Order: sequence, then C-alpha cells, then structure tokens
Amino acid sequence: MAPYRGRRTINAVDLLNWRSRGLRDAGTLIRHNLKVLRAIILQDNRSFIKVWSKTSKSTIMYENGKIYFENYQNCYSWYLGWDVSQETLYVKSVQNKETPLARQAGLTQNTVMHLAIFDAFPLQPVGILEISKKIFGNGVTDVALSQSVLAVSYSNKSVKLYSLEHIVHRYMTEKLTLGKQSLLLGGKTVGEAPFGIPVNIQITECPPVIFEVSCSNNGVQIGGYPWHYIYTPPHKHHKGTHHICSLKDNFLATGGIQNMNCCSLESDCIFFHPDDSGRIIHVGPTTINVLKILGELISGLPSKVVKDFSMMTQRENNSQVTVTSSGRRVKRRFHQLDDDPDQETFRLVEYEDELDLMVVVVTNGEEGEGKARIRLHDNQSGQLQRTIDLVEPWDETFQHELYFDKDTIIHIEQKNTNFCCHVYKLNTTRG
Repeated sequence: MAPYRGRRTINAVDLLNWRSRGLRDAGTLIRHNLKVLRAIILQDNRSFIKVWSKTSKSTIMYENGKIYFENYQNCYSWYLGWDVSQETLYVKSVQNKETPLARQAGLTQNTVMHLAIFDAFPLQPVGILEISKKIFGNGVTDVALSQSVLAVSYSNKSVKLYSLEHIVHRYMTEKLTLGKQSLLLGGKTVGEAPFGIPVNIQITECPPVIFEVSCSNNGVQIGGYPWHYIYTPPHKHHKGTHHICSLKDNFLATGGIQNMNCCSLESDCIFFHPDDSGRIIHVGPTTINVLKILGELISGLPSKVVKDFSMMTQRENNSQVTVTSSGRRVKRRFHQLDDDPDQETFRLVEYEDELDLMVVVVTNGEEGEGKARIRLHDNQSGQLQRTIDLVEPWDETFQHELYFDKDTIIHIEQKNTNFCCHVYKLNTTRG
C-alpha cells in the first residue's frame, strides 16, 4: 500500500522533536517556526500589551529590531536577534544652491551634490561621484539610488534613470579600500582624517539614459511582473490619478488608470507590494485595493490591471440630507471629508514578510478621542484574521509611524515638539 501523502497539521512539539534529531534543514525549520509563530499570534487567547514607553526631544528611529534615540547615539533593543541581509548603502551630501549674490556676480555652481556608495558587509567604499550640471544637465533637484539604478529628478518634472553598474565600470579611476593608501590622496590613507574618501568615479560625459518619464512630484515607481511603472502625469486634469504602464513599450495597461475619487486632507497612496508578488497596493481613507497585473511577455497585447481583493472601513450612512424631528429635510452645506477623524479611516499599511500578514492601522474618533486599532489580514486573500487595540490615543494632527515585527509592535508618534515611542509585546491572556 502506498504511504499516505495528504497534508496534516504539524504542531510545535513535533517540530522541536524533529529539530533535536536533525531531521529538518535550517530553511525548512525557519519556515515552520514562523508558521507556528503566526498561529500563536492569531490565537484568541493571545494579546499585545504595552511594555515600554520613552519620550525624546529629537526624532526616534526604528530599524531591524533596534530603536535609536538622540540622532543614533542611544540604542535600545530586545530576547531575540535576526540576521537581515543588506548589501549596499549610499549617502548624499547637502545640495549646493546658488546664492543671489553669486548669480548677480555671474558665478555659476556646477556641482549639485556628491553621492558616496558603500558595500555594507564588510564596510568598504564603492566610490564617490559628483552630480554636476555639466554632465546631467541643468535643473537637477534630487538624486536617489535603488537596485543599482541612479534616479535623477529635474525641475521640469521629469525623472531620468541611469545604470550605476555602467557608471562604476566605465568611470572608476581607482578602487578604494578603507585603511589602504590611495594615489588620489597622494599616498594618504583612505578614510583617515582629514583626508577622508576621494572622488574616484570621474564622469566625463552623460551616461546613457535607460528610462525617462515626466511625472507629477518627480515620483515614479518600477516593479510588478512583467515590469511596469506607476506615475502621475504632470497635468492638472490628471491630479489624483495613478497610471500603470508597461516598462517594455510604455503602453498604458487596460484598467491602468487608478483613481480613488476621494475628498480628503491626505491624498491616497499607491505602491508595489513589498512581498515581490508583483501586486500593487492602493490605499485610500475608506478602501484598500490590492491589484495584480495580468499579461504575457510575448503576446503583444496590452497588460491588464485587475483587482485581487479589497478591504473596506465600516461606516454609517453619511448622507448629505438630514431629516429633522418635524420631518423637514435639511441638506448639509459642507461635505464630510473621507478621512474625517470622527469616522473609521485607514491610516497606515505595513507588510510583515516573515508572517505573511498585511498590517493595517484604522482610526476612529467617535468618542471624541482618536483611537487606533491594528487589523491583521492574510496577505494572500485579504481576510481579516484578528484586531489589536492600541492603548494610547491617536491624534491625527501629528505624525505617526507603526512597525509590526513578528511578536512586537512599535508605535512612534510626535507630540508637539516631543517624540514618543511605545512598544507592545505578545502576551498570553490568562482566564
């Protein structure tokens, strides 16, 4: 008789027993352990309790399980360490801007800024390059680096992309190593004060432009499968719309114009899903749409954007007509905003990759004080798994950040001139 190969539930005791006997490899164990942790978090008898709060006069930052205060001078961490793969980082200098006095004197500032690129582990300089008007043209307003692509924004609302690999390969004059001597420094040591790191990528001509688009707010995103990009055209009648186009031929996808048609103080946002599924998340005050791109690379037909699933807030009927006790119909003079703090409103969306959960922050100020609730949704189906209430009030007039990191919730808020960090940890509710 053939062995039974059906799927069955595996509990934590079995997993620990197999691990002790070396019957599971590390990758499989990690996946199973995270499934166990996800199941524990979603249990009804589990809750998140606030375990720590701290205020600061300066901005508070959270990165990879560590909370930084006082401009990264003080660090707080916790029982658990995870190895996160990181490869490259970059640092931008402040932008050089021409002063009115220099313009009157006929002096032009050619250098816009410098970009320093480093390999992270071990820390070594890839190179420093100059962003100049002579090479990249007039009107440069900002520069960013992502996925080995150099993105340059211009004042005419255009964005141009350049290959960093091409720039490094063609224009690097000397490979640098921290602690070693450099010819560019006249034999001085790289990284040693006051010499620092020299400019070792000397661009002599404008590199080939691999992609260019005109867009509102110099914002363009690239992702999806097949490759697409999202942007808003720089015309008034396109305000509030997001266009999804094929990167291969610049064709607008069928259903590729997305518009929430919302009336709110905060505009809606759209971005490629960070789970590498190629999907798109479109967040408005009352609706979250998860979209997917359908299309074949060799079909020659336009790709299509369709809805995978949606999440909605629960609101009362906000009719603009009110009926008084005498039966008279009165029409409101002002429309209520879609992100009115008195109504249930979507505020933030995060993705917990290791638990495959979408983390959605919803606020509601019906009782006169803003309350926040975290909704955990299954990332594949969008189904609500559980909700978690935050203890502290949520004031929409200030800035908020929220991070969901496995069994920990970090809420960073600004209160007037102060910043405050609240930490919640998973706990067992005992009845």
